[in-house]
Amino acid sequence: MELGILGSLYLRDAMCGDDLDLTPSAAKPRQVLSLLALSANHVVTIPLMIKELWDEDPPRSAMTTIQTYIFQLRKLLAAAPSLADRKISEEVLVTTAGGYTLRLGSDPFDLWRFERLAAAGRLRLADNDIAGAAASLREALELWRGPALVDVQHGQLLSVHVTRLEEARLTTLEQRIEADLRLGRHHDLVSELFALVSQHQFNESLYGKYMLALYRCGRRGDALAAFHRLRRALIDELGLEPSRPVQRLHQGILATDPALEAVTPVQLGAAA
Repeated sequence: MELGILGSLYLRDAMCGDDLDLTPSAAKPRQVLSLLALSANHVVTIPLMIKELWDEDPPRSAMTTIQTYIFQLRKLLAAAPSLADRKISEEVLVTTAGGYTLRLGSDPFDLWRFERLAAAGRLRLADNDIAGAAASLREALELWRGPALVDVQHGQLLSVHVTRLEEARLTTLEQRIEADLRLGRHHDLVSELFALVSQHQFNESLYGKYMLALYRCGRRGDALAAFHRLRRALIDELGLEPSRPVQRLHQGILATDPALEAVTPVQLGAAA
């Protein structure tokens, strides 16, 4: 069984590849499956399901309706050839005290793979394996096919999960950009960073990376202009000055600080 939530929701039989789609089509069962997937191998209680599906206004039939959704999901799972020898209600989508558990075991799940690769990339970055970090982080980000659960209706609980996932994605992206900057790939990053700072106008970390990439490309004036755009946005909208690290970077650009120059591949090899 293969499960994906980093983009559109999908559930399919690993044995059949993309040919056997098990993803529910109705909105509420899709919410239930998404909630179970995000807590895979852990219990999702009935009260949590009710809150996700109906917030503070559940119908009288809420319990029965949830049981119907679970029955529908089990029926879909039972159609998977790879699960033919397993008892779905006892081994895959299990009724537990007060709720239900989706047991994935070692089944492919794009979220778990993303988290493993992102963690590996962070460790390599900390160990100064910059090329290895960039590769792991890039591979993690390539698993995303769009916003998390983009085609699933979000109640309160899924909204919190999706926000957390998008924050994890942005953090991983920033770390990959940091690795690419340290590898001297500033020319390749300028257009990507321009789009990112346009989308995240208060993200000082991204702005700092954008300023540094511009400076290393010989675009000192553009780097200074980017700082002033950030400063104006922060003052106008939040009444804040840029953080000290961004101000220090600004001063370094004004002073043409040699410490801001890109590290060459030869220097990286010597440092390793």
